[in-house]
Amino acid sequence: MIMTADQLVAPRAGASGTVADRRILPDALADFSLRQLLSFRAVADEGSFHGAAAALDYTQSAISQHVMALETALGVRLFERSRGRRTVELTEAGRLLLGHVETITDRLQAARADLLAYAAGETGMLRVGVYQSVGTRILPAIIGRFAEAWPGVEVQLREAASDDGLMDLVEPGQLDLTFGVLPIPEGPFDGVELIRDPFVLVVPAASPLAGMTGTPSIELIGDQRLIGFRSCRSTRWVESQIRMAGKEPNFVFRSEDNGTVQAMAGAGLGSALVPLLAVDTEDTRVRIIPTALEPRRIALMWHRDRYRSPAAREFVDIALGACRELAAQQEQLLPALGA
Repeated sequence: MIMTADQLVAPRAGASGTVADRRILPDALADFSLRQLLSFRAVADEGSFHGAAAALDYTQSAISQHVMALETALGVRLFERSRGRRTVELTEAGRLLLGHVETITDRLQAARADLLAYAAGETGMLRVGVYQSVGTRILPAIIGRFAEAWPGVEVQLREAASDDGLMDLVEPGQLDLTFGVLPIPEGPFDGVELIRDPFVLVVPAASPLAGMTGTPSIELIGDQRLIGFRSCRSTRWVESQIRMAGKEPNFVFRSEDNGTVQAMAGAGLGSALVPLLAVDTEDTRVRIIPTALEPRRIALMWHRDRYRSPAAREFVDIALGACRELAAQQEQLLPALGA
């Protein structure tokens, strides 16, 4: 039976007099302590009081006292203990409580991460998510300047083939910042746009397209045998633009590696449709042709509700400055490519 708050009453009469025969007192909620909850979760995770003691670096007697105090306060038995066995199992009440305790302790760990970041000041670690084209073209300029400004802060990079999945590491606090493609995904996130990266066609130097001037129409792009990235938000974005023009994009090869995509274009397999930052503009095997497709918008993103250290805020400012310079270089490069 599910009890409402009004039904939580004093212990009922019973023959056994055990804690299992008592209902939860409202005042018992004030008797919870963090150590009790942590000990309870550790026993549930480890399957024994001995394992919980080792995991938390407590004595086994302390773990037992914490769990017993919690059971007394709640008026229910949380674990089934069998004589002669070191392992224990959760009762139904224990399983019910565990779901709430996991949420509480996860939030406390996130709070601890925030406080550690705050206390670190000018020392500590900044965890940043990055993907291939950003790591090659944008990140090096940022890292050098950041190291000069914050020599005591270690930048720990988490690399992925694309921005997909990196935001999933921001929410639980495994990343402080991540590069990504706008729009910002749904959730407690915020961010700032760094640069707009135009899409280009990379074709073999001997291709008939290599001799064209100006920009190809979206319809013409849709008629090509295309090469691109396997799966990322920027790829899905450019595909949707081609479909809006009434063409179904014909991708004959996909890879997550920038060099492989460009090499296949140079070998004549097709025309690579990729962002400019993913291209080696010095490659003589290919010709790079600007397009009229809407660019991808690269951003730095973070958890909206979590504390951002001064070092994290400075990292964003340095990234904005570096990307302004890179955007100016692209503005000079694009007219030359389309000449």
